[in-house]
Amino acid sequence: MQTAKRLERIQPSFIRDILSAASESNILSLAGGLPASDHFPLALMANPMAQLAHDPTLFQYGETQGYGPLLSHLKEHYSISEMHRMLICSGSQQGLDLIARAFLNPGEGVAMEAPGYPGALQVFALSGGMIHSVAQNVNGPDIAMLETLFASKKVKMFYAVPDFHNPTGVSWTLEIRQKVATLCRQYDIALVEDAPYRELRFTGDHLPMVSSFCPERALVLRSFSKIATPGIRLGMLSAPAQWLSALLKVKQAADLHSGVPMQSLLLSLLSNPEFPSYIKRLCQCYGERYQALANALESYLGGAFEFASVQGGMFIWLRIPGGDPLDIAKRALSKGVAVVPGNAFYHDDFLPSEAALRLNFSHACPSTLREAVRRLATLLV
Repeated sequence: MQTAKRLERIQPSFIRDILSAASESNILSLAGGLPASDHFPLALMANPMAQLAHDPTLFQYGETQGYGPLLSHLKEHYSISEMHRMLICSGSQQGLDLIARAFLNPGEGVAMEAPGYPGALQVFALSGGMIHSVAQNVNGPDIAMLETLFASKKVKMFYAVPDFHNPTGVSWTLEIRQKVATLCRQYDIALVEDAPYRELRFTGDHLPMVSSFCPERALVLRSFSKIATPGIRLGMLSAPAQWLSALLKVKQAADLHSGVPMQSLLLSLLSNPEFPSYIKRLCQCYGERYQALANALESYLGGAFEFASVQGGMFIWLRIPGGDPLDIAKRALSKGVAVVPGNAFYHDDFLPSEAALRLNFSHACPSTLREAVRRLATLLV
């Protein structure tokens, strides 16, 4: 049977392909955006998980919007705007897909930072949306370029990751957050704020979400993969009340509702009085692993290969002047180390200004990170 024509626009995910190779026992991986599996909060989940079997109501069909007690907890925990309503998704990736299918017609435009999250590039392309790239700098998106694009009326939404951006690790300044919110209001643009890494800050001060400055124009995606476990496949989407009905229609057509037992388990974890201490320890772990990777890069590569410091998240964006990222990534596998080439994070409409690799520090221990960089250096130095 012939595939749908819209699928012809979608390129296979190089990251998923390289993750397959990185799973081999002889490969040290700096590639995937994997949380630290040795720090999963399984001890906090063990008793609630055992208790699931004693409540058969959790295994019946559930509400499309989500498990009521969990929604109530999240509303209070995240201080959700009174303008917003919530929807539990099967991972925040599904939330992004629901947004695209509910609000994008073929040919309508979406603004994205460049480089940007490949999963968003795939979702918007599959929906038939036209992606318009906006250059990113050390403080966030290029505001002048963004306003020019908004004023052109070529886009109806702006997708962004303001906290510890994937792939660069950039966190927007307060000034940029306020300016973007002002522009979204001025030009009637919907902001899609993706916040999967927001709680993974290991240094610096927390900043308000961009959506807090324009809640009536914002859809917010949160992921529990990074603070609970990826395997539970749960995320949350919040949006203005008048926009939620469209999202619910698409969610019903997609999978009726997300798994109720896992939603109950997530509620038990998030409401556990020991959970804040767990998050604090996790951030400390990531801070130590980030420093280990940064120190190894400086030790083995010197000043010729630059990267900006980050205050949280999972990634370092390593600039490689004059190099071919895709070729380096392929040859790195032969040296027993997996990395993701910067090419994977750009749409076809944008020519990268720099060659780069995305390196993950959250998954591996410090000694493994150092050895991986040593192997990588044999190709770069």
